[in-house]
Amino acid sequence: MKVVGKQRNSKMCIICGMDNPIGLHAQFYNMEDGSVITLFRYNENHQSFPRRVHGGLVATMLDELGLRALWTNGDESIFGVTMSLEVKYRKPVPYNEDLIGRGIVEKETPKFATIQAGIYDKSGTLLANAEVKYIKLEVSQIAADVDCHEEMCYLIEDDVREIDFERLGK
Repeated sequence: MKVVGKQRNSKMCIICGMDNPIGLHAQFYNMEDGSVITLFRYNENHQSFPRRVHGGLVATMLDELGLRALWTNGDESIFGVTMSLEVKYRKPVPYNEDLIGRGIVEKETPKFATIQAGIYDKSGTLLANAEVKYIKLEVSQIAADVDCHEEMCYLIEDDVREIDFERLGK
């Protein structure tokens, strides 16, 4: 599947913050089918039990995929707040292994959005998924005196032009 665009990264977000020393530094790609995909890996600092990622950090990535799915149309000015996050943990999520995150908007209105998000291993096995519901808000309604352009300041170019997500049957 072809990449049609790259999303910006923030400074300190636990998922996409490039300056966060314990963050995932995940980068997000807008795909030709309208989904967003990230290729990432948790590390040992993200564990709850040996060889297992903490479930809260799994949910955090699924939540991030929800907002990132709203940005697949190229408009990164859309922000929102999570209203609900229903997570299903299907298999243990390992750390120190390459993983794939995918989010796609299922339903959207001018004020609300419902997103389906999933985390997969390299072989395409679904490890966890979620239905994420957002209310869309202006940045000023979420956090006063925050300059989102200053926070979301990194656009890291790379040579990723295609991601083989087809084998997952999506």
